[in-house]
Amino acid sequence: MCGITGFFQQHVSDPEMAANIKLMSARLTHRGPDDSGHWVDDTAGLALGHRRLSILDLSPAGHQPMTSSDGRLVIAFNGEIYNHLDLRRQLGSDGVNPKWRGHSDTETLLACFCAWGVERTLQACVGMFAFALWDRGAKSLTLARDRMGEKPLYWGWQGNVLLFGSELKALKAHPACSAQIDRNSLALLLRHGYIPSPYSIYEGIGKLRPGHMLSIPLASGKPVAMPDSQAYWRLNDVVAAGLAHPFSRSDSDAIDALEAQLSQSINAQMLADVPVGAFLSGGIDSSTIVSLMQAQSSRPIKTFTVGFAEGENDESIHAKAVARHLGTDHTELHVSARDALDVIPKLAAMYCEPLSADSQIPTFLLSQIARKHVAVALSGDGGDELFGGYNRYLNARKVWGQMQRLPLSARRAAAKILRLLPPPAWDRLFEAIKPALPSRLHIAIPGTKAQKLADVLELSSEDAYFSRLTSHWQDPASILIGGNEPPTILTSPEMWPKTDSFEHWMMAMDAQTFLPEEVLVKVDRAAMACSLEARTPMLDHRVVELAWGMPLSMKIRNGQGKWLLRQVLYRHVPKKLIERPKAGFGIPIDAWLRGPLREWAESLLDEKRLTSEGYFHAPPVRTMWLEHLSGRYNWQYQLWPILVFQAWLIDNR
Repeated sequence: MCGITGFFQQHVSDPEMAANIKLMSARLTHRGPDDSGHWVDDTAGLALGHRRLSILDLSPAGHQPMTSSDGRLVIAFNGEIYNHLDLRRQLGSDGVNPKWRGHSDTETLLACFCAWGVERTLQACVGMFAFALWDRGAKSLTLARDRMGEKPLYWGWQGNVLLFGSELKALKAHPACSAQIDRNSLALLLRHGYIPSPYSIYEGIGKLRPGHMLSIPLASGKPVAMPDSQAYWRLNDVVAAGLAHPFSRSDSDAIDALEAQLSQSINAQMLADVPVGAFLSGGIDSSTIVSLMQAQSSRPIKTFTVGFAEGENDESIHAKAVARHLGTDHTELHVSARDALDVIPKLAAMYCEPLSADSQIPTFLLSQIARKHVAVALSGDGGDELFGGYNRYLNARKVWGQMQRLPLSARRAAAKILRLLPPPAWDRLFEAIKPALPSRLHIAIPGTKAQKLADVLELSSEDAYFSRLTSHWQDPASILIGGNEPPTILTSPEMWPKTDSFEHWMMAMDAQTFLPEEVLVKVDRAAMACSLEARTPMLDHRVVELAWGMPLSMKIRNGQGKWLLRQVLYRHVPKKLIERPKAGFGIPIDAWLRGPLREWAESLLDEKRLTSEGYFHAPPVRTMWLEHLSGRYNWQYQLWPILVFQAWLIDNR
């Protein structure tokens, strides 16, 4: 795992280019503390920088930027190619093996590019990656990103200078970067809690989409009419193929197929020249990964869990039980609210653009403890989107179908009734009557759910319902000064997947939005802040393709999600250790904003400050803040993106 960066700028001296690329790559030291490298060609105007976290081939033969054996190509590469030894064997079969200098996957990539070209190589690769490849002969720069978006890559023109890199802080270090806030992207942050591709928080800088490559001709030495990025792999194509040719054999065969593919993917991702471990929450996804890791290891796998000393959602006891059953070498860290609160001031520096995901705090704490023991950790991310794990997949069709039985006028009346009581009052009411309710009605946070139900009762379509469920602010323009939401996949029906059900449609949409833009960003930045490589076996594209070939009935069955994944897990872990209501990995931001975070939030939401900075209309923000403090409403999900941006703004001026 590494950090990459670079720029294209003509008519600049070699010393100046070298100074700038060193400054840019220094901002990525956390991504690669083991080595640094720079490559400059002042005649071409191209500079590449690299920070290395040594995982494969710890010798100098793995140093980057790396030049191909024929001297034509130069690469700065971030990530891992898990099948690179297979690719070497294929090169040998083709009779095009170079004289190998080491055993790094970067050297393998260069040899494949020389022999097969970029697109064929990308099609052949199994891995997570982002890279910048300079063709010295064609004077062309190619940027590419892995299929599911595990590794980040930003790029854009700033005047006559092309900048690119793993994180915005590297681009910002170049003198040409204006770092002007894009208010339209800020609107997207308010809507989603993240900024989706191809946008970023800065004007003129974007993110390369997952599964895409972009070749930029630079022979003219000037900004060119940019070609569109090209998809070498599309999830929508995978969805269509899977639904057109569904898995038609027995349940037992399906379980065998998934276990075999996951085991193969995990085996490849356990390959490293440094210690490897795994995150373990005790839930379905991480327990499955750890079970299959331990089944392939002769020694106890190192596993890591963070538990909260306070609070009702501490799942560390469940993780400990799974670890004990599997015989892993388990490390458990119990943190207090104070420990979590102490992370919040670090988030602005950790995340190069604002991200509103409260689970980034425990993810950082988990990465921090894991890094003390290992350099690589496998995670279970992706299981929800592939196998139907989120509650909205289980409830959306049922709730939507029930709502449609009522006329719109009746639903509007019901929404008014639900809003008569604030969320805390609903919570108290349900707690009082809980003993008289059947267990199926023992719901968590009933007040928040009543508020959400009131919000969706007036909607008229399934996609509008999904948008409402996944939005923080329904109308960001109402509080944002001078910004409007640009189009995204969520607002562009021509980009939507064609599916056989509402549940599958939501899963495919989440896999292209929420998963790469929030979940994977959260994990990448939190882990990299600790110089830890996080790997996600569920997102091996072969697992993804297999999952989309499975019918919905193998994902959601008898009102329960992740049916197929559960069956694999139950072969290794007793059902009684796993079966319990799904819990999140978040923290009680709503209560903390009224308590220990109140002073911090008040300073960021000060009316004079909001007015002078000029991004938000102060009166409605202040009204919402005071309503939240009163306890009458829980405005956590609306306030947190604003607070995250305000804190980020201070650190990134």
